Amino acid sequence: MTHLDARSDGESVVFSVRVAPRASRNAVLGVHDGALKVALTAPPVDGAANAELTAFLAKALGVAKRDVTLEQGQTSRTKRLRVRGVSVDALHALVAEAP
Repeated sequence: MTHLDARSDGESVVFSVRVAPRASRNAVLGVHDGALKVALTAPPVDGAANAELTAFLAKALGVAKRDVTLEQGQTSRTKRLRVRGVSVDALHALVAEAP
């Protein structure tokens, strides 16, 4: 497993996510090339996977959905997210729980 490339500005954490849409379940799969790898059941159609990604990570990290912002990669499998109210350590803990 590689290291998650995440940076904090004190209020929020910015990191990359690699999405695997149309999976059998929503899950954090670990780290791939410095990005958090997440499996989602939603298809990559009309923003469904993006909406599911923000909702899933908000719940997993214990923040409101409004605190998870998609900054880059709306139509790409690799995205950059900003999450307010969490630390880099919380992200590392989420990765540690991955299978």
